[in-house]
Amino acid sequence: MVSDSRLLAIDIGGGTQDILLYDPEQPLENCVQLILPSPTVMVSRQIADATAQGRAVFLTGPLMGGGACVSAIRRHLAAGLPVFATPTAAKTVYDDLNRVRALGVEICEAAPPGAVTVRTGDVDLGTLQQALAPYGVELPKEVAIAVLDHGEAPPGVSNRYFRFEQWRRLVENGGKLDGLLYKDPPAHLTRMRAVKEQAPGALLMDTGAAALWGALEDAEVAARSEEGIIIVNCGNQHTIGILLQGSRIWGLFEHHTGLLTAEKLRDLIFRLRNHELTQEEVFNDGGHGCYIHPDFEPGGGYKFISVTGPRRHLTAGQGFYWAAPYGDMMLTGCFGLVAAVKASNFLI
Repeated sequence: MVSDSRLLAIDIGGGTQDILLYDPEQPLENCVQLILPSPTVMVSRQIADATAQGRAVFLTGPLMGGGACVSAIRRHLAAGLPVFATPTAAKTVYDDLNRVRALGVEICEAAPPGAVTVRTGDVDLGTLQQALAPYGVELPKEVAIAVLDHGEAPPGVSNRYFRFEQWRRLVENGGKLDGLLYKDPPAHLTRMRAVKEQAPGALLMDTGAAALWGALEDAEVAARSEEGIIIVNCGNQHTIGILLQGSRIWGLFEHHTGLLTAEKLRDLIFRLRNHELTQEEVFNDGGHGCYIHPDFEPGGGYKFISVTGPRRHLTAGQGFYWAAPYGDMMLTGCFGLVAAVKASNFLI
């Protein structure tokens, strides 16, 4: 009999989408788990195929995460090939459609003759259900999804700065991770709202928050949290590090992983702990920023440093603890989603 308290957790990153069909009535090791290419990677491959064929591309569908697919769009345009997009699909590139047009993308509602149609969107539960059906697996009704959403910044405001303002406010207002779990995302979180339209009823969370919460599902990390620890998630596109004591975040930084070296990341971590890292330094280096609560006192704590994420090799050989909740590092974000949903009393 299928449990009524199952939860489908999907953590959508820049390289992979990690999927867990959580069933509290089964040992976690027996729950269905998948690591698949992320939607942005899948869309980028379709665009690359059109580039190789010398054909125009027409993007249609909801706003989705950028990254690989936006890079593919830029390469397609650089090859002298046209890109057309509906207004909603075009917002994958920039929220400001004038900036999208300036890049060379033509906004239209229908595919021009001969163009390759590429469907955008972060979530396709129908295809997932079809893939699992031959194995007798039905998707749960309850769904929680993590995506990284910069938010729709006001004109003239950097989306890097605008995104980090959400983190800063979180720390200022008590630093609780569940402050980034949404039943109804605010209007400025346009990517989350697009996901909500594709998966009505889903709970939404930031990928960074999900990974950090998931790291706490590692028994070793959880056992040290009260003394004050540092948790770092090295994602394929973004790296975030937090100062955590108990369930409170005292400070954090967020940077782009592609701009980090092992030495730079180590310096960021230690200078965060020493209350030396600044917003301006990280932002001017191409990252999002840093904020440390003025009441933070490192004292003798924060010596334990835990790292998770697919790019954790940046910290190899430095003596940091590599978190792997339930023995599976790649599902850290999914475990974080499950834990967040439980703690927030939305489900199970």
